[in-house]
Amino acid sequence: MRRAAIWLFWAVLLGVVTVAFRPYREQVLEAQVALTYLLVVLGGSVSGGRTLGLTLALAGSFLIDYYFQPPFDRIGVHKDVDWIVLFSFLATAAAATQLLARAREEARIAGERAEEVASLSRIGADTLNAGHPEDALGAIATVIRDKLGLTACTLEPGSTAPGPSDDTPEIEVAAGEAFPTDLPETDVIRLRLTVHDRTAGFLTLRDTAPIRLTPPKRRFLETLAYYAALAAERVPLMREAEHAAALREADRFKDIVLASVSHDLRTPLAAIKAIAGDPRLTDRDRSRNIEEQIDRLSRLVGDLLDLTKLQTGMLRIEAEANTAEDLIGALDRQLAAALGGRELSLEVDLARPALVGRFDFVKSLRALSNLAENAIRLSPPDQPVELSVERDGEFLAFKVSDRGPGVAEADRDRIFDAFYRASGSPPDAGRAGLGLNIAHRMAEMQGGSVSFAPRPGGGSVFTLRLPALDLEEPAEEGEECQVKSEK
Repeated sequence: MRRAAIWLFWAVLLGVVTVAFRPYREQVLEAQVALTYLLVVLGGSVSGGRTLGLTLALAGSFLIDYYFQPPFDRIGVHKDVDWIVLFSFLATAAAATQLLARAREEARIAGERAEEVASLSRIGADTLNAGHPEDALGAIATVIRDKLGLTACTLEPGSTAPGPSDDTPEIEVAAGEAFPTDLPETDVIRLRLTVHDRTAGFLTLRDTAPIRLTPPKRRFLETLAYYAALAAERVPLMREAEHAAALREADRFKDIVLASVSHDLRTPLAAIKAIAGDPRLTDRDRSRNIEEQIDRLSRLVGDLLDLTKLQTGMLRIEAEANTAEDLIGALDRQLAAALGGRELSLEVDLARPALVGRFDFVKSLRALSNLAENAIRLSPPDQPVELSVERDGEFLAFKVSDRGPGVAEADRDRIFDAFYRASGSPPDAGRAGLGLNIAHRMAEMQGGSVSFAPRPGGGSVFTLRLPALDLEEPAEEGEECQVKSEK
């Protein structure tokens, strides 16, 4: 439709010029008419291409002969000068049309090349920004799919064709070399990418119609296939490097565990031995002290087991609807023996609607008790430990406050690291530096968090945030309340 409109416009314009000059054909020169027609031919060539330009040139030469060369209104050339005018007009119009067509084609090719360069620049940027070779493969596949207008494009590293075996032919292409010219025109093309005669991966192109690779698209694909082959070759190397790094990290973790736990294990064992052999203690005192040391050992072993499960992904979260009051009540009962005469100040408004969250009750109780026991160990004997809960947006915020020494500025970024003890704390402070780390990780596994803030007036405030829920009122009397997540 647009092409027909362009042709119609320039044909009408040519007619308008003819009608405008015809009343004055005895006064105007043939060259003046020819130059005006030439402008129309050039305009038509620019907007409609070579065919339109040549058509306008032929029509213009006919109009010059019929209307503007004596005898008027008759086809025929009676003077040599008329031949020269017509030939000059046709030659000039044809040459100008050809030059414009060539310029348009060169501009089109230059635009395609510029687009290829821009695409390659994006590939380079995506490849450099990708943290892993597999991410770079995904970026390359996306650019190929968008540039070639395909339905799908996949890049799979490895020497074995991806997916189940099928009848899709494989075409081997070496990185940095030209593609074969006889690529099949099918809706699926699979290229086996090789580097130094080794298969690095597979590039699969899919479309709803047979894929036709024009020379520009072929050049583009050849270049990107080179980058894809190099990235695919790096994937197994990166995996081996990551495996080696994981082994080194595991070895480092083992050394940290041995160094951090050895003293914490040795201290209660030595205490048990001393208590058992102390003649000044009665059997009752001796049993009570030994029981305390065994409880300490049990807590330490439990922390190590939980840390191992967290490290290996064996710890499972079973989130369900629970109330904050139930969690705080269970914590109060659990800490009864650990308070050692200290007061646990609970701030829970029982007059307001129940605070409900979706969390794993056992894991959340473990995280909150770790925070509370940490506060108890650091608080002076005559100072209370405060525990409160409130709704904070999409979370329930459990705040544990103490009046201990607080956390130094230099230690605040590392207090949640495993086996880390704040500067100045005794080596046998209790949990080998695992309590805060376990609480932090258990909260994160449930979509929550643990954060620290200094307490005004001295001490620390640790906040455990767990996902909150809203209670919907029942539509009719007798219906059960339903729990709906805010998220």
